[in-house]
Order: sequence, then C-alpha cells, then structure tokens
Amino acid sequence: MTQHLHSKRLQRPGYGTVLAAVLGLVAALSLGAIGQAKAAEKTPVDRWSDRAHGFASLAGGTTGGAGGKVVTVTDQAALATYAAAEEPYVIRVSGAIAVEPFGSDIVVASNKTIIGVGDTGEIVHGELHLNPGTHNVIIRNLTIRDSYVEGDWDGKTTDFDAIQMDTVDHVWIDHNRFEHMGDGLLDIRKDSRYITVSYNQFTNHNKAFGIGWTTNVLTEMTIDHNWFHGTKQRNPSADNLAYAHLYNNYLSSQVADGDPVWTYGNWARGKTKMVIENSYYDGVQHPYQADATAELVQRGSILKYTTGRTDAWGTAFDPRSFYDYRLDPAAAVPSLVSRFSGPQQRIGVTLHVPGDYPTVQAAVDAVPDGNAVPVTIAVAPGTYRAKVSIPATKPRIVLQGTGHDRSDTVIVYDTPAEYGGSTGSATVRIAANDVTARHLTFSNDFDEAAVELKGEQALAMKTTGDRIVFEDTAFLGNQDTLMTDSPKLDVISRVYIRDSYIEGDVDFVYGRATTVIERSVIRALSRGSDTNNGYITAASTWTGNPYGFLITRSKVVSDAPDQSFHLGRPWHPGGEPAAVAQVLIRDTELPAAVKSSPWTDMSGFSWKDARFAEYRNSGPGAAPSADRPQLGAADARTYTVANYLKGTDGWAPYAGH
Repeated sequence: MTQHLHSKRLQRPGYGTVLAAVLGLVAALSLGAIGQAKAAEKTPVDRWSDRAHGFASLAGGTTGGAGGKVVTVTDQAALATYAAAEEPYVIRVSGAIAVEPFGSDIVVASNKTIIGVGDTGEIVHGELHLNPGTHNVIIRNLTIRDSYVEGDWDGKTTDFDAIQMDTVDHVWIDHNRFEHMGDGLLDIRKDSRYITVSYNQFTNHNKAFGIGWTTNVLTEMTIDHNWFHGTKQRNPSADNLAYAHLYNNYLSSQVADGDPVWTYGNWARGKTKMVIENSYYDGVQHPYQADATAELVQRGSILKYTTGRTDAWGTAFDPRSFYDYRLDPAAAVPSLVSRFSGPQQRIGVTLHVPGDYPTVQAAVDAVPDGNAVPVTIAVAPGTYRAKVSIPATKPRIVLQGTGHDRSDTVIVYDTPAEYGGSTGSATVRIAANDVTARHLTFSNDFDEAAVELKGEQALAMKTTGDRIVFEDTAFLGNQDTLMTDSPKLDVISRVYIRDSYIEGDVDFVYGRATTVIERSVIRALSRGSDTNNGYITAASTWTGNPYGFLITRSKVVSDAPDQSFHLGRPWHPGGEPAAVAQVLIRDTELPAAVKSSPWTDMSGFSWKDARFAEYRNSGPGAAPSADRPQLGAADARTYTVANYLKGTDGWAPYAGH
C-alpha cells in the first residue's frame, strides 16, 4: 500500500506477554476480561454435539460424509443422486422434498451425512433405506413424515418406514422427527451394529421403533433423549441385542386403545441385554418389560400414572465399560427432551479441521457455492501455517476456533507484498459476504527487520465482503496488518470488530470499508524511532460514504516513545481524488506515544482535507491541541456504531452483546 519507512522496531514482544497485558488492559477499561467474555459466549445452551456418541462412536467412530463435498438439495432427484453416490457427501436438505411414487425408497450409501437445513428439511411420502453392507452414515435434523396408508394402522400391507436398515454398521440417527408413516418409523434390522439413536421424536404412529429380526446376538445400540409420544408400541422393541443402552428417554401420551398386550413402552426380547437409566414414563402401559431369556437392568427412572409390567432381572452390562456419557436427572427429562429433541433451527453443518478436513482451506472449499445457510468451520487448537481464501461465491461461513483462548488457534503465513502485492501477501482473504470469525488469531509473521525489500507490507487479513464480523480475534503483523476493503471504490462493505486485538506499525488498519472497532485493544508497535514510529490508520473512504473507520470504547497501547505515533493519514490509492478518508476515534484511551498533532499528510494529500475527528478520548495521548479536530456533541449522536453499520438493510451485529 505504502512505501515503508526504513527504521524498524527492534524486537517483537512474545505474544504470550502481549496477551497477558491485553487482558489486564481490557479489565482495566471495565470491559470484562476477554477470556471470561469468551467463556460466557461459549457456554453451551443447546443440547447437541456434532460428534456421534454412544456405540456409534466406537470401533472407528461414525463421521458420515466428513471430508466430502457439501451440497444442498431441494428435490428428489438431487437427493437420490448424492445419497447413492460412491464418494462421501454432506447432503443438506432444504425445504420439503415430496417423494414419488408414494412410499418409494431413497437409497443411502456409505459415508454420507444427510442433514436438514435449520428445521426446514423434510422428506415426505418416502423412506431412507440403507442396504446390507452400508456403513458410516449420519442422518440428522430431518422430518420424515406421511407415508401412512389410510386404514392400515398395523402396517400389514405396506413397508413404508421412515428409515430402514439391514446389516449395516456405524449409523447415527439424531434430532429427527418421525411421524405417521406406513409401517415402522425406524427399523434397524439383521445384525446392524454400532448404532446411536438420540434426540429424535417418534409421534402419531403405531409401531415406532423396532430393532432385531435376527437370531444372532450382535447389535450394540445407544438410545438416548428420544421422545415417544402418540405412539402405541415398539418404543423400542429390541430383539436379540447384544447391548441396548436406553437413557433419558421420555415416553408420554401413549395411544390408549385398550390393547392389553401390544401397547407398551420398552421391550427386551429374546436374549437382549438392556440397561435403562433415568427415563421418564408418563401414562404408559407396560413401561418396560423383558422376556425370560433377556436381561433388563433399570435404575433411576420415574413412572407417573403407569400400569402393567416393569420387569427387571439379570445383570445385563455396564455401559460405562464401553463409553462415557452424560446422564441427566430423570425429573428433568420431560423439559429437556420436549425442548431439544427433533429438528432444531440452529443445528447446521459443522466442518471440523483437522478432524473432517486436513486444512482450513479444504473445509472452505467444501462449502457449496451460493451457500444459503451458515456453515461453521470449527478449527481445533493449533498453528496452521497456510493461507486461506474465502471467495465471494461462498457466503455465510462461520470460522471459529475451538480452543480455550483465541491464541490457541492461529492461522499464520509470512508473505510480504514483494511477492504478489499487498493482496497476495494476506494470510487470510475474505471476499464473501456474511462471514464471521471468532476465537482465532490471524498473523503475518514476515520479519521486516530481517530483510530489505521494496514491498514490506504484510497483511494478516484482507476483507472485501460485506457484513463481516470479527469477535474475540487477534490480528498480528507490522505494516498493513488489517485491510478492510470493498470490491470497488463506490461499493460500501461493512466490518464489525469487537473484543479483539490488533497490532502493527505502519498503516496497520486501512482500506475503504466502513469499519467499526469496538471494545478492543490496538497496539502501536515501536520501530525504534524517537520521532516517527508509524500510523494506526490509513483510510481510503469513498467520498460518497459518510462512514469510514470508527474506533470506539477501546484502548490504544504502545511501547513507542512519547510523541512518535500518528493516529492516521489519508490514503488516496493511485491518487484517487474521490477517496477521502473518514476516521473517528471516540471514547478511547490513547497513550503518550500519540503525537499532539496526530494526523498527517500522505502522498501529497493534506490530512486537513480528510474527515478526521476525535470525541471524548482520554489518556496521556488525548490532550487537546489546535491540530486535533473534535466532533461536536450533536454530531456525536449521529456518528454511532448503529449508524456506521446499519446501511440499507438494518444490519446490527452488535445487538445482543
């Protein structure tokens, strides 16, 4: 962007030291410790995980289509094509897909995830069918409904299940709603193994959930947090299971048709070994029963208005000898399960790095073009030395570190502008709209002090998309650390940065995007000069845009000598006269390193022609002077976070904080 001044800072502080200082500074600002704020944000309120648990997690685990492409389907032909493909896919079902002919199968091959988009994904009049030998399948967040044939309550003339599988292994059925089908809602048959069925709703049906149809004793199954309501039998019926672990299930509103035998809750049949824990039975006939050849252990469940059999004999098995699990109190089950079972709006596709995809870029590449629903790329703690580009064709990505602290997950590279220009130097580039990044560190660790190059700009991040959010992020670099830009001069893009940390020396926050930096720490690094160590901002705001950069409720810190750092200068790329910087720094603490005349000229353009102002700043670097334009109180009511960001669509990413 700019020609670098030749004096360099002498030493880069260790990031751990910087982070500790930042935490203290933020606390001193009464902003709350960043780690505590982040921990509060990450406190789980939803009852789901993106990883299979129980028996489906054993013997290699169940990952579905992880590592494959992500596709979104809205019609039967696309669903059938991707579901039956040989290669892995994550298949997102958006809206209702009516299957024809009525009651037909959609065959699901191995290594597939089929997941509803929000709570909209439905398969109507059709069945998902897993043939013998199929393995590693996840079916989540779908409603499968309405293949019932009028008058066939017992399902004797049709075999229109919601999901049927024979001799398969490693399947996770999670957060689905099964309703009013032609035979069983869920039939898991013929020695299928390593299955988990969790947080589903079985409703408005006769035969809910059957397992078995074999004389062998091989099947291992976990069944937890499911809600059986408005059903009659098979809740479930488990025939010759080696291990059946049922916990925290809720059975209510059982069909009351006076049938003394075939209206029941859980049934351990044949040689099944069954363990039931902390479930809740409300108004159920025969809550749990066992054949004389089976073993059934029950502990901790609540029975309310129940009648009939409650069999318990034998020792069955110890589930914790196979896996760990969270056991909720039985009294909490009705509330938990009724709220969190079935499809959930906030369940989406989460792509794990490196669990599902080896690199962040590989996960980005898997997101479908024209993506309409948020996809989260969850990045495990570690240092990822690679560049990342999110193209304009892949909007609505959430890039999220999963460590305890943002410094745990670092995306870093070391390219200077000498090799590929400023844009080419960026470690991460975001051209897409509606991208959020949180709990991450972005770094360009090119060492400007070690070499002499003409192009020493080295961007950690460049954005050109609109509605970009950074929360609890760090941007590390020297010259041109963070560029928030737009596709062209008269196109307005908006960026919101909150509870974050930005460091650099020359023009290290720059570009023409409307950018709000709130509740953050900005560190102005010393390059070893007694008089000029650099410039925090270099805005190139389009003259038709009243809102450029707003730094508010933040703190600037520096190890540079007193009176040696500028707040900014006006950047006119290529001498463009219609790029007229707008920067407001308000309600922010400034260090002694800030010059008493903090704005300066650039490339022949006077700072006095730009739109620079301050308002109610504090600290040793905020002392008034003739060269410090101050915003009036009336204008201050206009130049707010809300007005900077609202645009024509009312964007308010700060809401709810």
